[in-house]
Amino acid sequence: MIQKIKILKTIIIIFSLSLTFSANAQTVEEIIKGRKALFSKNYSTAKRVQALASKGEFDKAKSLMIKMSENYKTLIEYFPDNSKEGFKTEALPLIWENKKEFNDLMKKSSDDMIKLTSLIEDSDDIRATLTQMMWSNCKACHSKFRAPH
Repeated sequence: MIQKIKILKTIIIIFSLSLTFSANAQTVEEIIKGRKALFSKNYSTAKRVQALASKGEFDKAKSLMIKMSENYKTLIEYFPDNSKEGFKTEALPLIWENKKEFNDLMKKSSDDMIKLTSLIEDSDDIRATLTQMMWSNCKACHSKFRAPH
């Protein structure tokens, strides 16, 4: 009888551990997919910002810039230590090795989008302003922190 109880306890512990592992794996998957979705959303939003600003639709473009800014702030939370690999992540280990630099780049990208809202209407060269304040941040991150694709 004591032997059966020990076996049952062992089975319960193993079952609990497997449930915990599944929950953690699912969380990592959700984190990685979530950050990929946010980056993708910012890219498609940036293209929309460029199109709107080029047509002089600045109010609509500014609204999207503010959303992009918020997304950059949110992205900082999407790189916990347990999300370095798996689920087709394109994030390089440099993100975690240079976490402060990565976080600073996300903050700069966020701040630059807010600055862009006040500069865009008065810009003599909208394309150059967007390149400097928006696209250059994308490039800086991709060239250092994202795997080539």
